[in-house]
Amino acid sequence: MATTRPRVMQSFRRPRPTTNPYIVQLDRALDACHEIEHLQFSWRRALTTRLDVLHLHWPETLIGGSAAWKRLVRRMLLRALLVKCRLSGTAIVRTAHNVEIPGDASSAERRLLRRIEERADFRILLNPDTVRPWHSASAVIPHGHYADWFAAVPRVDPDPDELGFVGLVRRYKGVEQLIDAFGQTAETAPLLRLRISGNPTSESLGAEVRARAAQDPRVTLDLRYLSEPDFATAVMHSSGIVLPYRFMHNSGSVLAALSLNRPVLVPRNNVNEALAHEVGPGWVHMFDGELGAADLVAFSRAAAGVHGAPDLSARGWERTGAEHVAAYRAAIAERRSSAG
Repeated sequence: MATTRPRVMQSFRRPRPTTNPYIVQLDRALDACHEIEHLQFSWRRALTTRLDVLHLHWPETLIGGSAAWKRLVRRMLLRALLVKCRLSGTAIVRTAHNVEIPGDASSAERRLLRRIEERADFRILLNPDTVRPWHSASAVIPHGHYADWFAAVPRVDPDPDELGFVGLVRRYKGVEQLIDAFGQTAETAPLLRLRISGNPTSESLGAEVRARAAQDPRVTLDLRYLSEPDFATAVMHSSGIVLPYRFMHNSGSVLAALSLNRPVLVPRNNVNEALAHEVGPGWVHMFDGELGAADLVAFSRAAAGVHGAPDLSARGWERTGAEHVAAYRAAIAERRSSAG
């Protein structure tokens, strides 16, 4: 059913000011690829239009809603869409942004999301270390950089005595442990400061962060939703960004900091080891086990001496768009093969 110009529908709608920058930049990159017909999502169009490829990013967003009846209706619509894809030979592509189904999904949602994972014909991996409990074909397309995205934000000189955490404050990101570890630097680095910038995902988490930060006058909090310029300014204000996630697989915050020419301190794993090798020496620093005061002091000293820019040439969006087109063609071939 595929034509020389495949019709590809994304699972995201027309981007808005609050849309994830990854999605906005991918949308622009695919619009610029004249080898495909690039469609944004709507239920009416998805259910009534002939598609060669349906590209799902975070499928749980298609079935969410504030009311139970809305979630039920959307689950029914998504089931109907999966049936339509099977009957019409539409290839399903999944980008593996996360490696697990969201923990807050209901049992009905989990069943449907597992069905999508089983049905996917092709997967796009953001790094080669993604665990693959499936049998579908895949391709690695690295997460694109944010250098162009932040290009219009006025540059800010870094404060050599400040480390920062920037981004949504979630439990798994280890902000509480970061504040505790930073508190232990008071004797060895009394002039060092820490700025936490980002919106907590719950009132209880925000209260806990405030309580811990109140014990150290060197910690500054800006716990609010950050616009893109505010996010970039917060990153640039610090000499280095600390992201002590308990689990780190694909982190847009790491690439955002690197795109703004700020080094990062992250947990040691295969993904971050590979990133450190890719972008060049001095930009990606790692700690082993639990983050400690010594890690923060050493990173602060190293970050103050970093100049220039990391090598993000492998993550340009023109290249990313072309690699997605190749993935779509491979997915169509996989679907044809399976049908045969």
